[in-house]
Amino acid sequence: MSDDQGSIDAGCYGATVIKTAATDALANQGVRFTQYYSAAPVCSPSRAGLLTGCYPWRVGMPGNGSGPPSEEHDNLATYTGSGLPVGGFTMPGMFQKAGYATAHIGKWHLGVGVGCQPLQQGFDYSFGFMGGCIDNYSHFNYWGGPNRHDLWENGERVHRPGEFFPDLMVEKAESFIDSHRDKPFFMYFAINVPHYPYQGDSKWIEYYNERQVPYPRNLYAAWVSTLDDRLAQLMKYLDDTGLRENTIVVYQADNGYSTEQRAHHGGGSSGKYRGAKFSIYEGGTRLPAIISWPGHLPAGEVRSQVAHGCDWLPTLAEICDVPVDSQAKLNGRSLLKVIQSADASTPHDAVCWQFQQQWAVRQGPWKLMRDPQTHDGTTAPALVDGHWFLANIDDDPSESTNLASSHPELVEKLKQVYQREAAQ
Repeated sequence: MSDDQGSIDAGCYGATVIKTAATDALANQGVRFTQYYSAAPVCSPSRAGLLTGCYPWRVGMPGNGSGPPSEEHDNLATYTGSGLPVGGFTMPGMFQKAGYATAHIGKWHLGVGVGCQPLQQGFDYSFGFMGGCIDNYSHFNYWGGPNRHDLWENGERVHRPGEFFPDLMVEKAESFIDSHRDKPFFMYFAINVPHYPYQGDSKWIEYYNERQVPYPRNLYAAWVSTLDDRLAQLMKYLDDTGLRENTIVVYQADNGYSTEQRAHHGGGSSGKYRGAKFSIYEGGTRLPAIISWPGHLPAGEVRSQVAHGCDWLPTLAEICDVPVDSQAKLNGRSLLKVIQSADASTPHDAVCWQFQQQWAVRQGPWKLMRDPQTHDGTTAPALVDGHWFLANIDDDPSESTNLASSHPELVEKLKQVYQREAAQ
């Protein structure tokens, strides 16, 4: 899972400046989705949807989780706080119960209280940071003061000052795979790139500066290519160990690119889609997603059916023949038929989103939004009655025209669809 990656910010998604050879190769070895939606337009709820298969507000994560523990704590054994519900059904828990070794490596941001931590949510091993973002060399929380160190291994604070966090992630991932290569394993590799702070490899900073890529896209592009290099290292490791043909790899972004001050007010791109991180317009949630399993799933193919961040749990359960808890009321649906055939229908009648005062529902080509915000610096068409925006996404993926006033019956119908879908 990449972090704050724009809708088109990979070569296989249309980026003409950013170099992403490993991501493009993964797409050539698998199935690439063009209407894939994350579960939310911001970090924590998107991750909650992925790991639980449920809309994030249904599992207590409607918005971002808390920051890291304070400095007086060197372990998380007694730390209190909220986050993912204790004892809930999760993807790592599902695989763990089926006999898989499970690992979380990278960003967590789903709560640090007892019961909410990675080792209590189905992971056998955890390495990374608990909050929303860190400096990649000092591993201190990258927010306002007081600065807090945020690097943990299996619930214990660890210090690796001066070592580049994406490299530490690859190191820990390879070590985990090597230790469990003779049995099934599930790894959640949640890299914190291209989330700010932009700290790309010097070779990539020089590369984009030499080509006079304007600021801040030069910094962002270098950061994305730095991510792509780490993906290349992981894929090479799977090849070198002979595990690639027996390993399913899923790639997705968590939400759209950031325009926050710490992100230099931008650098990423949603292409033709309106919106960015924090927005329920397409650019906040319509993102890169790829699944690859050479020799078992189609290769070099594209799917335009609607898919959702909650879908990976039931999809991987079906592919791996792993049972899903019969008591789990998932919002996700298996995408296996879609992956296997471009002619299959989306498994969703409708999907929806909530974030702060914004909400949206998509059914077929129609998308209704209440109180949407762009967060990309653009001005959207006026909302009808001060609240409503209706678009036909098939005809108008840029959400350039508000059809709410000309289709009042659809507005009312989709309000009801949202109420039904959001409550399930």
